Amino acid sequence: QVQLVESGGGLAQAGASLRLSCVVSGDTFSNYAMGWFRQAPGKERETVAAITWSGSSTRYSNSVKGRFTIAKDNTKNTVILQMNSLKPEDTAVYYCAAKRGDSPNIYYAASSYDYWGQGTQVTVSS
Repeated sequence: QVQLVESGGGLAQAGASLRLSCVVSGDTFSNYAMGWFRQAPGKERETVAAITWSGSSTRYSNSVKGRFTIAKDNTKNTVILQMNSLKPEDTAVYYCAAKRGDSPNIYYAASSYDYWGQGTQVTVSS
């Protein structure tokens, strides 16, 4: 059974950085495309960033482009989300998700993903 465990969330001031990690177990990690999503109170879940199974291609939401970086380490079964220049509007529960397959496509929609982590809270104060 594939399991995803996020870590690295917490409280940060505006302008600071946080690094989220997601460790995947239960299957061959290199077979999976990965994504990070977030959901703020009263809002729908939105895609933050996505990466192909190989790690060679990425895509970001307009709201985080230039500030956040997604990276995949197939040797450590880990996908990270480096978040810089945080803003109060980045406050949300952040989820990582895994999509099995070796397609070169980037899977951007949440509905494409097969497995989800439990989420980690990120709170940014002004």
